[in-house]
Amino acid sequence: AEAVRQQIEKYLQWIKPGKENEAAFYGGSFTGLDMDLQEELFKPVDKLLQEGIIGSVRLSTRPDYIDEERLALLKKHNVSTVELGVQSLDDRVLEQAGRGHNAASVVKAVELLRAHGFKTGLQLMCGMPGQTAASFMATVAESIALKPDMVRLYPLLVIKDTPLEETYRSGKFTPLGVEAAAELCAAALQKFTGNGINVIRIGLQPDDELCSPGNIVAGPFHPAFGEIVKSMAVRNELTPQIMALVNAGRSKIKIYVPQNMESKLRGQHNSNIKCWQKMGACIEVIKTKNTSIYLEGENNE
Repeated sequence: AEAVRQQIEKYLQWIKPGKENEAAFYGGSFTGLDMDLQEELFKPVDKLLQEGIIGSVRLSTRPDYIDEERLALLKKHNVSTVELGVQSLDDRVLEQAGRGHNAASVVKAVELLRAHGFKTGLQLMCGMPGQTAASFMATVAESIALKPDMVRLYPLLVIKDTPLEETYRSGKFTPLGVEAAAELCAAALQKFTGNGINVIRIGLQPDDELCSPGNIVAGPFHPAFGEIVKSMAVRNELTPQIMALVNAGRSKIKIYVPQNMESKLRGQHNSNIKCWQKMGACIEVIKTKNTSIYLEGENNE
């Protein structure tokens, strides 16, 4: 609790009081803590709410640490959003990962949270042991059916001094590469956004702890992973349209793009443009004040 107070004092130097500010408890399963400790941790946050410095509270936890008693405590302390560390909705994958909960626990937790008026987030992971692309996309489909308010997508990394490191070093587990993980997350991103579900984070925050020397043993880590995924999603969306124009003999293609989306359109090192060029398209990128991307194709002659 003292560490929480110290961290709040640190941040109070930088933030302007307002209802848009939010206190967030991350890095563990908050509702799995002793109830008295939860009460103690909430005290300095309650003070921030009373003084109008923040307007809401959110936290992350496990789906099997959600019940009526715990939710009553969260309501008492004005928690508005609860994110669940789901990882997968494939029981076989969850068992292999030693998660200690099953998919049914997730469904029950989401139903309870919704019944009590909480905004709900799901944190999903690709590249887990025993997980296939089909399994991951099935988890995406099942997550959409649960209608969460938000989603986070993470690729699995092998971290130092974990059981997974031992499995990796023994040759029993091979993590995904950056491109393979990005392709899965891009497909998931398109599915979620297409169903009106906001993806609020893609990839782990590259902070000092995560990026300390030797901490990441293996896996698809990239500091710009989220941008790679978003760019790949744009490529996936536009490629059928570009191919249709090329096949119709209109391979001189102008792509009109909002300035703030140009980097996502082009991809890292112009990877998307190069991909379309290999398909026979001659691409010209034109910045526009419109809010969406659209194409024009000209005849080849």
